[in-house]
Amino acid sequence: MSIDLPNFTPWASLVGGALIGAGAALYLLGSGRIAGISGIVAGLLKWARPEAQRLVFLVGLLLAPWLWQLFAPLPAFSEVAGAPMLIAAGLVVGIGVRLGNGCTSGHGVCGIARGSKRSIANVIVFIGTGLVTVAVLRHLL
Repeated sequence: MSIDLPNFTPWASLVGGALIGAGAALYLLGSGRIAGISGIVAGLLKWARPEAQRLVFLVGLLLAPWLWQLFAPLPAFSEVAGAPMLIAAGLVVGIGVRLGNGCTSGHGVCGIARGSKRSIANVIVFIGTGLVTVAVLRHLL
């Protein structure tokens, strides 16, 4: 295994991770809830009148790429799968989120930081499933 040094961006990654951590901490301190994106979006879809903090958090996520462009260009985007594959992948992720009682942001960022055993187990399953999927798609198919 080798690192692609010309495209290695430790400072941008460090700042991005710090911003994600700060956002999760502020959301927890401000609302008393975990910043799990699937739970926030589900809460917006479930309630007749959405809670303001959920809406503000989601708007912040959607505005983040435009704010980032004020400081640096966005990373290049390349689509490696067609629309049907992306829709199928989204459905599989959605089913996994429901089965795991949360997403990578809730379990990986917030749950592990709180020392949740359930979150640690979920993240191990997320990463293991990702490794198996990449191995199958790149080496067997």
